Amino acid sequence: VPCKRRGGVRFTLKGQSSFNMVMITNVGGSGNVKAAWIRGSRTSTWLPMNRNWGANWQSSIDLRNQRLSFKLTLVDGKTLEFLNVVPSTWKFGQTFASTRQFF
Repeated sequence: VPCKRRGGVRFTLKGQSSFNMVMITNVGGSGNVKAAWIRGSRTSTWLPMNRNWGANWQSSIDLRNQRLSFKLTLVDGKTLEFLNVVPSTWKFGQTFASTRQFF
């Protein structure tokens, strides 16, 4: 049974300069993220993220002072892009909610 969530998928930014960790929460649908990518506003391609632990995904690139977008694929194969969900003024520790959700 697909999981229905109120509101959009949320992204909490953790880490430091060249180590980005993103906790991805409030994921509907199957609720289980299989793969995640990140893209900064000055990055031309999607950069794969590695699962760190649980809902935490990481990348080793400095994306400070850039708008951030995410692409997620769930275990059931559904993929969504969350474009410019994080503004360039973000700081570590902040959480941003998208307007999109898996159903």
